[in-house]
Amino acid sequence: MNIGGTRNRLEQNSRERGSGTILAAGLALVVMAAMAVVLLLAQSAVLASRAAGAADLAALAGADALRGITQGEPCTIAAEVAGRHAAALLSCAEGPGQTLEVRTELEERSVLGPATGRARAGPPP
Repeated sequence: MNIGGTRNRLEQNSRERGSGTILAAGLALVVMAAMAVVLLLAQSAVLASRAAGAADLAALAGADALRGITQGEPCTIAAEVAGRHAAALLSCAEGPGQTLEVRTELEERSVLGPATGRARAGPPP
């Protein structure tokens, strides 16, 4: 029997105790950081979709006013519609062929910055 060899193995095992816990904690931190990044990206995607929807609706409402289908100033109506969807109208411009182009920005912001949308609407071709 080799008692000295057994003692070395026992000393080595006692020095490595707890290393699995540290490894698991490090892995958990990496997973949590990855989840935080995924959640931030998902939030930004949702806000961008909402901003685009607000821009679409504002452009359609403003284009209807531009064509005389509804009463009012096109950009004023577009701003009202954007406001109903928690967005601000950044720009509104009449284009050729009775088209209206608008840009919106949501009032709600994510950590990655503001969500903006852009849309153009007009009569069917």
